[in-house]
Amino acid sequence: MRRFRRAHGGNGSQHGREATAKGGAVTIELQRPGGDRIVFDDLENFSFRVDHRAYTDEDVAAQEMTKIFDRCWLYVGHESEVPAPGSYVSRDVGGRPVVMARGSDGVIRVFANSCPHRGALICSQPAGQARSFRCPYHDWTFSNQGDLVGVPLPDGYGPGFRKSDFGLARHRSDSYRGFVFATFDPEQPRTLTEYLAGATEYLDLIADQSEVGMEVIQGAQLHGARANWKLMMENSVDIYHFRALHKRYVSYIESLGTMAPRRRGGFARALGRGHGANELVPAAARPLAYWTPMFPPEVRSRMEATAARFVERFGAERAQRITGANRALMIFPNLMIIDAIGITIRKIDPVSAGQMSITSVALAPKDEDPDIRELRKSHYLTFLGPAGFATPDDIEIVESCQRGYLNRTLRFSDLSRGMAKEVPETTDELPAREFWRQWDRLMHDGDDDHEEAQDVTQRAERQGAQRR
Repeated sequence: MRRFRRAHGGNGSQHGREATAKGGAVTIELQRPGGDRIVFDDLENFSFRVDHRAYTDEDVAAQEMTKIFDRCWLYVGHESEVPAPGSYVSRDVGGRPVVMARGSDGVIRVFANSCPHRGALICSQPAGQARSFRCPYHDWTFSNQGDLVGVPLPDGYGPGFRKSDFGLARHRSDSYRGFVFATFDPEQPRTLTEYLAGATEYLDLIADQSEVGMEVIQGAQLHGARANWKLMMENSVDIYHFRALHKRYVSYIESLGTMAPRRRGGFARALGRGHGANELVPAAARPLAYWTPMFPPEVRSRMEATAARFVERFGAERAQRITGANRALMIFPNLMIIDAIGITIRKIDPVSAGQMSITSVALAPKDEDPDIRELRKSHYLTFLGPAGFATPDDIEIVESCQRGYLNRTLRFSDLSRGMAKEVPETTDELPAREFWRQWDRLMHDGDDDHEEAQDVTQRAERQGAQRR
């Protein structure tokens, strides 16, 4: 069993964990059934609860980094962010600083943003164009393919010194339909496509919105919240709160002539390996090809013509899913893609048990008309941006939950909605349950190869609903 070790600073006893002192350190283990559990999944009684310690306990947060973020495939960025040889972006992924660079050979690589000499960052800019990266500490220089190409005063090293031994550490990476992921686990048994499981269907629905490719619109929104990162993952696939929490936005779109239905319909899906999605009828316009009075009348005929072209390309059913449906895609552990009034890619990173950072960018078809692109950007910021109608509401409410968890007499969050249904709706909590089941497996060193376990779980939910 993998264990999290921390410096000994307490009495070796923690609520809900087993702690043993050894060599001046404390080994802490979360308990499985028979001990003090965190996730309570009761299929027979249609009950799914999560202990609030999952959101508040710093030891749990530390274990997440080693058991989840050090093991899974993690989203790094989009290929369009490094469009030409020499282009790069730098950012934190899974708590580690990395550089995603397209080398002079055109290959995209993900490197540790750390000099192999003494560990300093080799790239301090968020994005740019470079033939090489230079460490500011001692001027060691690396090509954009990661090779060490320059060392000042090399005669100071012995005859066994070889530049080839000191290239930038390269992380295993791969991409699917332009979305680049990396894993820090040298023993990760899954290819990226295998890891994504059923999420590839939804990435396809997004990538197929352009024949020439999708691109990240320049500029990112960097913000955060004083709450646990998993609360924002839950919130992002929670359609149940839309009318209750986002009343101002509902009033706004209705003032523009678009009526948001009280019951959104659609369906929720568990996609395997912790991934989930909601798919539903739009409450507002979609800039690709779904016109409502929110958009100017002069673009209506163009959008309808675009919708007709998609029918020719994909057939009526798939074209309707691409152009006429909203979706929220959750890729375990910390990626959300919301495809609605705009497309946002959100990377939600833990900072501590009670704090998260969020990086959001907008995605759009490369061949989009300029005026449609401006509509997309405007409405993206109006609803999905950090100062828009929705995101401040979401941040305020997850911070409210985090503060509410200080009332330790109330121990659990309930995520049971929809367990008694044969086909869960988008207002149900199936995607969140899929997330937590995978979280529970990995936090207790389980294998993520669980198609059979997932099938059993979903079949049990359906059978339970039928019995009822």
